[in-house]
Amino acid sequence: MTSVGRSIMRAVLVRQFGGVEQMKVENDVPIPSVGDKQVLIRVFISGVNPVDTYIREGVFVVRPDLPYTPGYDGAGVVEAVGKRVTQFKPGDRVFTSHGTQIGTLAEFTCADETRVFPLDDKLTFTQGAGIGIPYFTAYRALFQKAHAKKGERVLIHGASGAVGLAAVQIGLCIVGTAGTKEGLELVKNMGADAVFNHREKQYMAQLEQGEKFDVILEMLANVNLGKDLTLMSPRGRTIVIGSRGTVTIDPRLLMGLESSVMGVALLTATPAGNAHHDIINSKGAKGNLVVKVQD
Repeated sequence: MTSVGRSIMRAVLVRQFGGVEQMKVENDVPIPSVGDKQVLIRVFISGVNPVDTYIREGVFVVRPDLPYTPGYDGAGVVEAVGKRVTQFKPGDRVFTSHGTQIGTLAEFTCADETRVFPLDDKLTFTQGAGIGIPYFTAYRALFQKAHAKKGERVLIHGASGAVGLAAVQIGLCIVGTAGTKEGLELVKNMGADAVFNHREKQYMAQLEQGEKFDVILEMLANVNLGKDLTLMSPRGRTIVIGSRGTVTIDPRLLMGLESSVMGVALLTATPAGNAHHDIINSKGAKGNLVVKVQD
């Protein structure tokens, strides 16, 4: 029996990799036990990110042991803490990201203290569940991988999603693309200097007519990477955040500009390399999906 007065909870379990039909709500999942440096969280809202889909389908570099509960991001209230936890107490409003013992699509999740962050009273649980992977990934891509600097031009290919919007809000000179009128308006309202509809045939010609980009954040590399290479400035950096397949490129475009392409995966970051303490006061992401777990 745990501190919550019962030993089991409701949670989503995936028992084999595949489509969304593999996600089943089960009512007899054990509530995780709390280690000395861990925090038990009563989850109110779970954030949903593209990486959750890749993992569920079994196509991501990380494949959890089956069965598993999905969900890297979530927000709720501290239910219990381990005896060596010093930063949190029961009742604290918190959010957590990619460090839980069990996924956040559950009534309770347990995370190391270093993966739990205070949720400001000005933020809702829904906003809290949208901070983790979107904002941490955007920061890691821009500053820890691309080493973006003030004054550099940044193209975000697919800026209306959660990571794209987080990157827009960081405040560099941003050009963003989106595929809908609503997405274009959202990206512009979040602070982009210019926006383009990547569903229009002439958008690449419009981009090529302007200045080249020092940094490109790419959300769908299997479609856009070849285009990105023609848009980079000398020594430009393209950071691949998402891809749904393979792609063929011309390496000579990289050679002539001494430009580079690299990938980013937040799940492989060491604690020392994470961006958590730089951006935990961000005001919540828009453009991502959340799931209400309980009231």
